[in-house]
Amino acid sequence: MSTQVHANLTEAQVREISESLDEPDWLLQTRLDALDALDDIDFPAVIQTPGRKWTNLAELDFESFVDPLNAAEEKDQVGPDEVEVLSFAEALDEHEELVEEHFGSVVDPQTNYLTAMSTALFTTGTVIHVPEGVNAEDVTIRTTMNSRSLFNYTLVVAEESSSVTIFERQETGGAAVDPERRRASDDGEGRAGNRYYSGLVEVAGGENAYVQYGSLQDLDRTTYNYQLKEATVDTYGTVNFIDCNVGSRLTKSSVETHLDGDSSEAKIIGAFYGHEDQHFDVDARVWHNAEHTTADLVTRGVIDDRARSVYEGVQNVGREAWDTSSYQRENTLMLSDESEADASPKLIINNHDTEASHSATVGQVDEEDLFYMTSRGIPPQLAKNMLVEGFYVPVLEEIEVEELREDLQERIRDRLASRFD
Repeated sequence: MSTQVHANLTEAQVREISESLDEPDWLLQTRLDALDALDDIDFPAVIQTPGRKWTNLAELDFESFVDPLNAAEEKDQVGPDEVEVLSFAEALDEHEELVEEHFGSVVDPQTNYLTAMSTALFTTGTVIHVPEGVNAEDVTIRTTMNSRSLFNYTLVVAEESSSVTIFERQETGGAAVDPERRRASDDGEGRAGNRYYSGLVEVAGGENAYVQYGSLQDLDRTTYNYQLKEATVDTYGTVNFIDCNVGSRLTKSSVETHLDGDSSEAKIIGAFYGHEDQHFDVDARVWHNAEHTTADLVTRGVIDDRARSVYEGVQNVGREAWDTSSYQRENTLMLSDESEADASPKLIINNHDTEASHSATVGQVDEEDLFYMTSRGIPPQLAKNMLVEGFYVPVLEEIEVEELREDLQERIRDRLASRFD
């Protein structure tokens, strides 16, 4: 295990962060326990496919860009009046018992080295509390990272028979909105100033609750990005994740759902688009722990130039998960001969009363489709772009938040347009 980060962290720093946020003793102790755990726990597991090991994060020089005491960000977080969308400080002041009950109940702070580091160091975050019976839409969180490193925490608590749709976006400085800065980032400039972004998301879905949590990661090309989004779903509840990644230099994104209640449901929908030398490592995992549970995992990705991607999907059906339905599909489209992609779908079935399937494909634009379109007068590059946009339709159709759907479509079109620059 690497000690690069631990050598640069101290108990005094963690206490300073906690004191500056006026946190209660129990949260400070959680931070200190996570700091102590760095001596004993490993980095996230490395996905292995035939002939290749992917994304060993232990090899990154974290010490050069993790700066725990100089975090800076801009955060916009809005929602309808009936839903509480609070900063962590506000939530601790107004609902400490709620936060204490749920913080760390979904994402184990000591899952791996990076979750422990995030728990010890997070300085910004949002708590979304949806009271019982409330139906709400359009909760929006936009985080703009303005420092060398940033550790962000999002906690969603949806109580019984409530529903909510959430859109969370991460971007770096002004690069995501300033065309000139975006172009510079996409061209790979400024590599000497590497950054690190960490985002942990916990979703506690109550009985008969409905949550759709969508995210768009649009960090600039100097940023290494680690994110873990994890949910528990109670009886008759539904939690759907939409995980979209277009930014960063390297992304390790894991989305995991535990179907703990009878007749609970989940979808994990993923989309990514990599170009230049971007690297995406995307995981989707679901645990069927109760009867009559249903899960659908759909991921679509495009890679161009020298970009690389790997996907791992896991459907784990427990012994008590009778009458389970679980489906997984992953498709990656390669637009260049220099790009690399692989996929590793897995089924772990411990119950014979199960309907489950998985599939994964990696390939190029279908030549017959391209020929059909060009034979009808559509220029070859325009036809190819139209096929790429159409490739994402199964993902776009699942996105209930209009802003997320439109932002993702815009970034896809930006990438396609940049192929002509």
